[in-house]
Amino acid sequence: MSRSETDRPDPTVGNDDEPGTTPATEPGTRPATADQADGAAVVQKRRRRLRWYSKLAIVVGVLVVVLGGGGAIALKLMSNHYEGMVDRQDILNGVPTEVPEVSGEKNTAAKAPLNFLVLGTDDQTDKRVAGLDDRGSRSDTIMIVHVSGDRKRAFIASIPRDSYVNVPAGGVWGGGKNKINSAMSFGGANLAAKAVYDLTHIPLSGAMILNLNGVQAMVRAVGGVRVCIPYTVHSAFSPKVWEKGCHDLNPADAEEFVRQRKGTPGGDLGRIKNQQHVIQGLLQKVKQGGMLTDPGKLDNLISTAAKSLTVDKNTRLTDLALELKSVDTDHITFATAPIRGTAQTDAGSSVLLDTKGAEEMFAAIRADRTDEWLAAHPQPEVASL
Repeated sequence: MSRSETDRPDPTVGNDDEPGTTPATEPGTRPATADQADGAAVVQKRRRRLRWYSKLAIVVGVLVVVLGGGGAIALKLMSNHYEGMVDRQDILNGVPTEVPEVSGEKNTAAKAPLNFLVLGTDDQTDKRVAGLDDRGSRSDTIMIVHVSGDRKRAFIASIPRDSYVNVPAGGVWGGGKNKINSAMSFGGANLAAKAVYDLTHIPLSGAMILNLNGVQAMVRAVGGVRVCIPYTVHSAFSPKVWEKGCHDLNPADAEEFVRQRKGTPGGDLGRIKNQQHVIQGLLQKVKQGGMLTDPGKLDNLISTAAKSLTVDKNTRLTDLALELKSVDTDHITFATAPIRGTAQTDAGSSVLLDTKGAEEMFAAIRADRTDEWLAAHPQPEVASL
C-alpha cells in the first residue's frame, strides 16, 4: 500500500544528537540573516542537547510518584496537591484496558497485575503535551511499566523508538508498517497507545505522556546521581569519556551522558541502557536520601514531574500510589524488546524486532511472569545491534 505525501516519515524529525534535521525557515517566512541563523542554530543545538535527558528526568519523577509512593506522606501530598497539577486526556480511548481494583476494598485474593504505558514526547513548544488529535511530536521514549500482582515488583520494558511495526490507521495515517514513534506524529497519543497495544496485546491499566521540562530541577533535587556502567561511553559533544566503572554525575554531566548514541556501544539500544542506568541511579538516590518520607524533599522532587505530566482521564495518581506503596526500588528491573537487527525500510533506517522473542516478553508481561522471563533471558550488560 503506497503512502501519500502526508503519510511519509516526517523529514524534520531527526536524531537527537545530529544537526541539520530542522528546516531553516517555515513556509511564507523570510530567510534568516547570517546572525539570526547563527542564533537559531545555537538555540536548536541547546534544545537537542536537552531533549533526551529532560525526558528521562521526567520519567524518573513519574516513577518516583507511582513506584515510590512514600507512604502516608506521599499520598497526602498527591491527594491535596499533585492531582490538580496534571493534565488529563482520553489517551486510551478504544484501547483494551485493565481497571485497577478500587483502593480500600478488602481482597484476600491475588490482585491482577498493572500495566502502564509511558510515552515521552519531543514536543517542546508548550509546557503541556500536545492534545489527543494534535500531530507533529514523536514518542521517542516508549516504556511499559508492569507491576506484579503482589505489588512488590516492577518490570520496565522499553520498546526501541525506531521499531518497524504495524501502525494502525488513525489521524493522517492510513495504516501499515512504519516506525512505532511515528504514531504520535500521525495521530496523537491515542494512536501511539493503539500502536503499542497492536504490537504487544498488553491491556493497559493507565497511560502517561511526559514533556521535556525540568531537567535541571529534577537532578538538582536529588543532589546529582551515581551511575555504574559496564562499558565505556565517549561523548560526541565534548572530550569527556566515561570509562567502565562508577561515576558521580552532576546535572550537566548526566544530561550529556544520557544523550550519547554514537559513542555508546549499541547506538540507540545503548542509549536505552544509559537511560536505564540513570533511572536506577536516581531511584537509589531517592531511596537512600530519605526523600519519600520527607514532605519538603518529596514536593521538590515531584512537583516538576506532576506539572509536566499528562495522564489518561481514568488514571488517579493518589489511587495509584496507594496500590503501589509496597513496591521496593530494589525490585525494579529493566529490559528492552529483543531485536534481530536494523535495516533500511520505506520509513528510513529502522529497528527490526525479533518477532518471536519480543512476543515471548510481551506474553510474560501479560501472564505476570516477568521474573521467569528475565531468568531465561538475562539482559546483556552491553547493548549491540
